[in-house]
Amino acid sequence: MKILIYSPSFHPKIGGLETIISILAYEFTYQGHEVKVVSQTPATDFKQFPFEVIRQPTRQNVLQLTHWCEVYFQGCVSLRGIWPLLFIPRPLAITHQTWYCRADGSQHWQDYLKKMVTRFATNISISHDIAKTIPTTSTVIPNSYREDIFYEMTDIPRNQELVFLGRLVSDKGVNLLLDALSELKFMGLTPQLTIIGNGLEEPKLRQQAKDLEICEQVNFVGVKVEHELVKLLNAHQIMVVPSLWNEPFGIVALEGIACGCVVVGSEGGGLKDAIGSCGVTFPNGDVEKLTKTLFNLLTHPEQLTTYRENAKLHLALHTSKAVAKAYLEVLEAVVK
Repeated sequence: MKILIYSPSFHPKIGGLETIISILAYEFTYQGHEVKVVSQTPATDFKQFPFEVIRQPTRQNVLQLTHWCEVYFQGCVSLRGIWPLLFIPRPLAITHQTWYCRADGSQHWQDYLKKMVTRFATNISISHDIAKTIPTTSTVIPNSYREDIFYEMTDIPRNQELVFLGRLVSDKGVNLLLDALSELKFMGLTPQLTIIGNGLEEPKLRQQAKDLEICEQVNFVGVKVEHELVKLLNAHQIMVVPSLWNEPFGIVALEGIACGCVVVGSEGGGLKDAIGSCGVTFPNGDVEKLTKTLFNLLTHPEQLTTYRENAKLHLALHTSKAVAKAYLEVLEAVVK
């Protein structure tokens, strides 16, 4: 099968969508298909791919590539990328990785147009909640994680309690986690919290920890990647993902589970799909429920073992190979 992937943003840009598109392109290629990626992102390094990447192509290039392909695949709806299909009809398949709305939940004309486009496409959504927002049928295929990077290291003592991994921005709810830590202190528990990441909210969060008198429990370690990150996650018992907004999915939860963490996360959106039976969810923004959940897990460590025993089966659904195979089954049905 000849698959043209239209992804305006691609490597060397770093983000969830870029990562997923890269994983799918690799796996489609490894599973015997011809893949070409069209992107507007210029190359800033000399990274080589097992598939062709066409950067900032001319309109004529795009038309030629559309004529070449058997299926035209988009990572989220790109209105600027639809036009070639008006001249060269090809099956359109789209993976929906986020909500089509503004940050406050409102919809602009672009969002309405994007949802209209889905009526002429084969749709794949990364979570059940995303699928519910698509105005036509959408197959749910969860995102994958990098199993070659994130895995359990049995030689590392798991002697630290709580860890947060993500950008330090208001939507991620780290302030909620600090409030819960303060409440736990009043209840007689003083677990240590490692905060991995950086962002504009870091000074405010540091001040909050100081005001709550929990500085000695909180360790801001900055950004960590790959092996160093995996070692750090393996040293922790519980990953907390307290997002205030509805996450479309939550690959970070899969990364934590793969490293042996039990995940406590907010239940809105698709994060609960990523957590599955490997952790506990609580209502978004509910510090009381978060506190009670953490207290329960910290005082009943046998529960952590039960959740970890579910990880193998859960993660098997999210390997790069398994997810790509599910995508290919959908794409192959389109071109028949």
